Amino acid sequence: MRKKLVIKVTAGADAPERCSQAFTVAAVAVASGVEVSLWLTGESSWFALPGRAAEFELPHAAPLPELIDGILAGGGMITVCTQCAARRDIEEKDLIEGARIAGAQVFVGEVMADDVQALVY
Repeated sequence: MRKKLVIKVTAGADAPERCSQAFTVAAVAVASGVEVSLWLTGESSWFALPGRAAEFELPHAAPLPELIDGILAGGGMITVCTQCAARRDIEEKDLIEGARIAGAQVFVGEVMADDVQALVY
């Protein structure tokens, strides 16, 4: 059984280095064969909308759209927090292909499973 990595991103453009680190770790983990579930909360929720990741810039960091593409292409899951989506009027139909909206119950279920490592950025 493969170990799973669940990453919760709590920052977006408001804390670009922390945000970029989370997406980078997720993309590297997927590329390394790790099962990854990336949760977008707070301001990072915006990056699940088409075109929004392209607006994010951080010197010496991989472009966010490339990281997201790598995560999804490698079988990673991207989830937007239900409450965070609601506060921003984001609906499932608004999301990039491959992303979903789910709540705390799903998050807790993922992080409490056997062979899971959870990280929060």
